[in-house]
This record gives sequence, structure tokens and C-alpha cells, in this order.
Amino acid sequence: MAIKKKKSMQKTKSSSPSTSTSTSNAKGQHLRTYSIPDMRLEKPDLVVRQVESGKDGEVRYEVTGHLDAPVPRIRDSKYLDRKQCIEIYRFMLLNRKMETALENLYKQGKVVGGVYFGLGQEACSCASSYALDKDDWFAPMIRNQGALLVRGFRASDTMMQYMAKADSPTKGRDGTSHFGDVKDRNMVSPISMLGDLVPVMAGVALGARLQGRNVAVMTYIGDGGQSTGVTYEGINFAAVQDLGLVLFVESNLWAYSTPSEMQYRVQDLAERAIGYGIPGVIVDGTDACQVYDAARDAVERAHRGQGPTLIEAKMMRMKGHAIHDAATYVPKPMFDFWKKRDPIARFENYLVNVKKWLTANEHQELIKEVERVIEAEREIAVNSPMPTPESAEGGVYCEDGCHEIKPKYGMPKVKKGTGGFKQTEAAVHLK
Repeated sequence: MAIKKKKSMQKTKSSSPSTSTSTSNAKGQHLRTYSIPDMRLEKPDLVVRQVESGKDGEVRYEVTGHLDAPVPRIRDSKYLDRKQCIEIYRFMLLNRKMETALENLYKQGKVVGGVYFGLGQEACSCASSYALDKDDWFAPMIRNQGALLVRGFRASDTMMQYMAKADSPTKGRDGTSHFGDVKDRNMVSPISMLGDLVPVMAGVALGARLQGRNVAVMTYIGDGGQSTGVTYEGINFAAVQDLGLVLFVESNLWAYSTPSEMQYRVQDLAERAIGYGIPGVIVDGTDACQVYDAARDAVERAHRGQGPTLIEAKMMRMKGHAIHDAATYVPKPMFDFWKKRDPIARFENYLVNVKKWLTANEHQELIKEVERVIEAEREIAVNSPMPTPESAEGGVYCEDGCHEIKPKYGMPKVKKGTGGFKQTEAAVHLK
């Protein structure tokens, strides 16, 4: 990318790759030019503000902006072919219909605790995880249940987990999505303390590199959780050590009941990548092709040992924080605006009407097939027994022989230290 000299430090935005480049002016002063690519075909100008109304000073939110803007087209992918696009679309449908089934099970009193939805975020969850290779690692959050489906978990796993059934991944010991699979699917369990997954996944990437492998490690954080201190620490460590962290900032506009306008002052959270000296990119989180392409580029960068990437996916959480939250604080026109940008409806139109990769009949057959799968998975979950009381004593602590802990890819390389003992090549500096 050509560097243009400026008279003062400033940030620029373009569609070129993100850079953090140094140069000097005629007086020898140190200057920097930054670039944060924005791949969106639409940049909504909506603004949420807090207002008081009525004699009692009731506080509410109102939204202004171009609320009747036309829905943008899907951007053609640099990488995805017909078969891959249809596969991602199928995972998105599975994601949506699984959560609909969970909502019905909750209303039937069969769910223990609450349910957390990713309505409106299916493209981000499914297309991002689809970009990972088999040896790459991921750590979803509670709204990334589509990523579990892409990586091989069944819908019944998630349903049984929420129902605390004996056949669930945690054998009934948890009522949400706190489970993983470090053996076969390279999945680290979600952590409720927001941001903690970032340094954990940096550690996974470091461990793989000490074993001679550069892998991509993908995790997610919301716009609210992105402000936590541990998030900063984790990204900074990954940046300094050139670890293959692929961090999706799901900028979904509401951190529970707090709008983005009351959370941070920067215009785009991707700008925070500048402070870490790593690439940042902005995508439309409702466009599966944009999400996949950004994820694929970041994954390949990680495989080359070039360090982390921060991807801001802009969209809206289309339900409350959890099933108990009616989200009455969200202005209805804002819901209406983003409902027109439903990621599944947009991708359907792209596949059926724009690319003509699916006929109307083929599309209906695909929907029916997904519905059959979800119904069968729901029956598995419902018919799974509840755990027996005496089973609560087991599985609390690791007992002798319960599992073997060993390096995933091989022993770290070692060499003789000056004191005659073995030390890792990274004993002093991890790089």
C-alpha cells in the first residue's frame, strides 16, 4: 500500500488491507498512517439517544437516522463457491430453527434456567467458524451456537445442555453452553466472565507454537465485553507474541440494555486494533460472504505466523439479553430496520434470486430437511433422562486415569541451557 505523508498524525479508512506503517517527514519527525478497511456495502447512520418524557421524568431511548434505507446486496465472496455457500446457509438455518425449538422447550417448562439467543447473528457465527481448518481452535460465546453446529456438535447437544439432561455434554451439571471438546473438535468451553476467553485462546496459540505449529484460534467478544481489562491484556499479549488470534468483535449495538453510544467514544471498535499494532477490519455481520472472507484472510495470516487480527462484525442482537429480557428498552423502529436485514433472508435471496444456485423447489426441500433434522434432535433431547442424584458425586474432580493430558501436536523443542539443564527455546523470550 502506498503511504501518503501527512502534516499531522491521522487515521484514514479505506478498502485496502489494514496497516500500521511508520515514515518521516522532511524535518525527520516520526509520522504514522493507519488504515482500517470497511468491507460493508452499507453504513447505517442510526443514532440512539436517551430522552426524558412525561411529568415523572421517565427515561427511554429513541433512534434517528435513515430508517428507510434500502437493504444492500450480499457482497460476492473471494473464496466461496456454490456448494460452500449452500452449506453455510444450511448451518444458519439449523442455528435459527434450533433456537426456535429451544424457545418452545423453555415455554413448555423443559429448560433449566434461561436461554440465550443469537437471533440476527447467525451469519457471523456460522460463516466465521466455517473458515477454520480442522486443526484450528475456537471458543464460542453464548450467542455463537451456530459455530458448534459447524464444528460437528449436534443440535441435541445444545438442547440437552439447556435441559440439564444426563446425555448432555456436561451430563446435566450445567444448564447453559459451558462445555467444550479439546480432544476431537479443538473447542474451548465458553467462559461467563466476558473477555477471559481472549487470553485463554492466546495461550492455546502459544502452546501450539511451542510444539512447532502455527494455528488459528478464534473467539468472540461483544461490544460491551470488548471494554473489559482482560480483553485488552489478552489482545496485547497475542499482538506482542505474534499469536494467531482471530478475534470477532460482535458489535451488536446493545450490551444488555446499554446502547453502543453510551459504551465507547470511537466510531468503530475496529479502530482499537491500531492501539495493539495489529490489523483491524470492519464487516457487515449480516452478510455471510463478508464474514467468511475476513475470517479466511485472518486464519491464513495466523497460519503464516503473522499474528492476530481484530474483525468488527456490525449487526444487531434481535432479542433481549436472554429469554427473560423482553428488550422493551430498544426503540421499535430500530428493530424494524434490522429485521429487514435478517441474515438468513438476505442469504436466501442471494442464493435463490441473485446467483440462482438454488431453485425454489430445492430451497423448500432444504428447509424441510433441516426441519426434519431439528425435530429428530429435539426428540433425542426430550427423551434423554435426567441425571440420577447419586451421579452428582462423580466428575467433579479429575480422578486417576480419567483422561491423559499431553501435548496436542508433539513435545516442545528443547536445547541445553548454559547451566547444563534443558530449557525451552522460549525460556527467556516467548517469541
